[in-house]
Formats: sequence, C-alpha cells, structure tokens
Amino acid sequence: MTDILFQRRGAAGLVTLNRPEALNAVTHAMVRALAEQLAAWESDPAITRVVVTAAGGRAFSAGGDLRALYDLMRVGRHDDALRYWRDEYRLNAFIKRYRKPYVSIIDGIMMGGGVGLAIHGSHRVAGDGFRFAMPEVGVGFFPDIGATWFLPRLPGEMGTYCALTGEPLDAADAIALRIATHRVASARLPDLLDGLCGTVPVDALLAAFAEPSTGGHVQGNRSAIDRLFGADRVEDILSALDAAGLAAEQGADFARLAAATIRTKSPTSLKIALAQLRRGSSLDFDACLQAEFRIVSRVVTGHDFPEGIRAVIVDKDHSPRWRPAALDAVTDSDVERYFAPIADELDLP
Repeated sequence: MTDILFQRRGAAGLVTLNRPEALNAVTHAMVRALAEQLAAWESDPAITRVVVTAAGGRAFSAGGDLRALYDLMRVGRHDDALRYWRDEYRLNAFIKRYRKPYVSIIDGIMMGGGVGLAIHGSHRVAGDGFRFAMPEVGVGFFPDIGATWFLPRLPGEMGTYCALTGEPLDAADAIALRIATHRVASARLPDLLDGLCGTVPVDALLAAFAEPSTGGHVQGNRSAIDRLFGADRVEDILSALDAAGLAAEQGADFARLAAATIRTKSPTSLKIALAQLRRGSSLDFDACLQAEFRIVSRVVTGHDFPEGIRAVIVDKDHSPRWRPAALDAVTDSDVERYFAPIADELDLP
C-alpha cells in the first residue's frame, strides 16, 4: 500500500509514513500493515533494526485518521470504529515489546496516534522541527495509545500539563522529559539514516550523532507546573492556576494562559484524562491499555468526540458545543463509568 512504505535497506527494515497531504494521519489499514511487517522483520535475522520515518517534512504523524472515524461514528458503525482502536493498542503493545532496536526519526509534528508509533520504541530521535502534543481533550477524546502509562511517568506534573492543555513540546523539552532519546540536527538526519542502515550498533551510532540539548519553552515553567497541576480535581487545578495568574510574580502569564486553554476543552474529557493519569501511575502497561479500551468503548458512542471532530476537522468553526458544558456537571460517577469493565475486553499479545 502507498500510505505506508516498507523497504529493506541494508541491515534495516525501513518504514515510511506516506500520507503527507494528511499530515501522515494513521489509518486502520496502516496499523494492520505495520503490525504484519514488524512481525515478519522480527523473525528475519537479516534485519537487525527497524527505522521509522515520515514523508513530507511537516509531520511525523498528526495522529489517527479522525475523519474516517467520524464517518463511521456518524452512521452508527461503532464496532467498526472500535476495531481500529483494538488493533492500534495491540500494535502499541507489540512495539513496546519489540525484540530489535526500533528507531523513530521525528522531524515534525507528532501527536496522538502518531505518538503511539514512536514513543513505545527503543529510540526516538528529535530533529529541529520536532513537536510533541497530546491534544485529545480539545476534540472531546482522551490521551490514549498508552498515555495512561507514559504521561504519569514524566517528571513531576508534566504529564498532567500535557494531558489537560494539549500544548506542544519542542525538541529540548522532549529530551529533558525523555519523550525523545536523542537530539540530532535536521541537516544531519539523512546521514544518520544512512548509518542506521549499516551494521554499526544503534546505540553507538546515535551517540556519535547526538548533540546536547538545553532550554525548552515549557521547561522554564517546570516548577510552576509541578506546583499548580498536582491536585486530583480539574476544578482545583484551575483554582490554583487562577490564583497564580492574579499574583504579581513570575509565571502569572503562564498560569493565565494555561487556565484559559484548559477552559476551552471538553469538560468530560478533562475529567477522564486526569482520572487516567492518577490511576495509571500504579498500573502496569497492559492494564493501562486495557483501561483505555474501556474508555474508548464508551467515548465512541458519546456526544463530545464526534462534536469535537466536527468543530476542528469537518466544519472547522472551532466552536465545539460540549455536553455537558461545565466541569461541575460531570460527576465522579460519570467519570467512573468510563473505567468499568466491558464485555469484550482488550486482549493483548
């Protein structure tokens, strides 16, 4: 298929995400094709590493193919939509347990489902254009693809900040948080790719290309994030941000902006996301994915997710009508039902 390309190049199995006109959004067919190819390469002794790249220059992958999922939900084909997530989460688990080095070269936007293709692999290389975000609460969804596992394990409350605001991190932020494992200048990425197709051990080669990374536009607010995002209720986090925004001290502008950003998101999604992260810190990886499948099994039949896609991708009016529209209308029992067992639980390889 042309949306995802596979090539044997030297010792490497090379994957190219090839939907640049759609910012390399991941379709169900791409998920299935990648899983099948990874299985073949894992048992092939001539392939010693897998390298994942993307066409187009703007995006590694902006996420899952939300328009296709919207079309399924709109006509009530929820089971067909859920097959996408079942296969996607199984692929995430396969990548995490992959027995060979799995190197993603990321020199553009990496969001949502695109994150799932990279973050569970052994190595993640950030180029100059690297941008990471988990913006799901802005479309009435929730951070999935294993985010219940990896976001709570970021330093301090950075995972909470990422989940509730959806704001992007740059390459320097990603290195500091270990979202990326190596920083390489974009101009050197073609040479790095050539090297990865040879026989030099992956760790040694990446160490030779990697450069120091300092700064990060979010890192400067780490202490404020850790202080203000630690509560277990979204309302309390907003209260802390509001108070900090009124204070005549450094970080007031950041707090005001973060609070304003959070208030544009789906109230239901915000509460699900915070509950995920608080629970996920004590769950193993499989349990995190299984919890996400329980959540998506309910979200897919709800109001806010298709409404969020409509507002951002279909009609592009960026004025979603959330239901309910206020945080205080989303009760603890409302949130709890998203995590309850389902008849057809996610089975993982």
